[in-house]
Amino acid sequence: MRSGVLVVDKGRGATSFDVVAIARRRLGVRRIGHAGTLDPDATGVLPILVGEATKLTPYLLDQDKEYLATIRFGVTTDTHDVSGRVLAESAVDGLTQARLEEACRAFVGRIKQVPPMYSAVHHQGRRLYELARAGIEVERAPREVVVSSILVEKLDGPRATVRVVCGKGTYLRVLAADLGAALGCGGAVESLVRCRVGSFDLREAVSWRELTEGVEELWPRVRPVEAALPGWPVVRLDGQAAATFGHGQPADVIPAAAATEGYVRVHDLAGPMIGVGELIAGGGKVKPVRILHADRPRTRSLPA
Repeated sequence: MRSGVLVVDKGRGATSFDVVAIARRRLGVRRIGHAGTLDPDATGVLPILVGEATKLTPYLLDQDKEYLATIRFGVTTDTHDVSGRVLAESAVDGLTQARLEEACRAFVGRIKQVPPMYSAVHHQGRRLYELARAGIEVERAPREVVVSSILVEKLDGPRATVRVVCGKGTYLRVLAADLGAALGCGGAVESLVRCRVGSFDLREAVSWRELTEGVEELWPRVRPVEAALPGWPVVRLDGQAAATFGHGQPADVIPAAAATEGYVRVHDLAGPMIGVGELIAGGGKVKPVRILHADRPRTRSLPA
């Protein structure tokens, strides 16, 4: 069994689960998932985690994301994008780049967002979008999210193109609606592209056409599992220590790690990543947090 990360440029109209199903069929691997849902109307980077790489999903979800959004001001919809039912329309008067940039500054940093009804958030065992389609609206508690930056790249009449870098759980549709409300005219997302997830960039992604129509083997495009954790400190263990780690026990780090605490990527001396560990004992030991097995060669035990 092979493992790794396939970075896909999701096509417009497809769900994230559609991408998983196609990748599962193309790669011939059952254990597969994605790291971070994209709305059907959005396009861009969707990391597909294959095999043992699925164990690294929480760490990839924690990495920042970059979006390019086109917002149409002067319209408010029930989905916070232009494909939704229009609730209100307003004239967009006196909107300048300086005024828009000033409004954006209030949404940079740790901010509160109310999850949209058309979202995959669970409420009493059901997805919010299921309730919304049934005409049911429920109260949602605001959630804290982190927006690192908002750059206004273009303003053309009622439309603005903004580049946003943010943390997990941030809804760009909600950001557009809240920004429109702050400007007094309403706003909704007209198009949305996710340009980056962590170090995974759109320019290096498998195109939608390659994924859905291509006949070439996809495995050469699958990156090793450690690509999901770029920049993490690395600890390498010899055979005995690697075996100890693989059995779920803290292993000796010889020589001791340069850091004394924190999470690290754990590799055996031959190179493959065998898990995520936490340094303890001043960097002299590493405790297993996630153990990866699939890519490790094993010795077959034959009967005598």
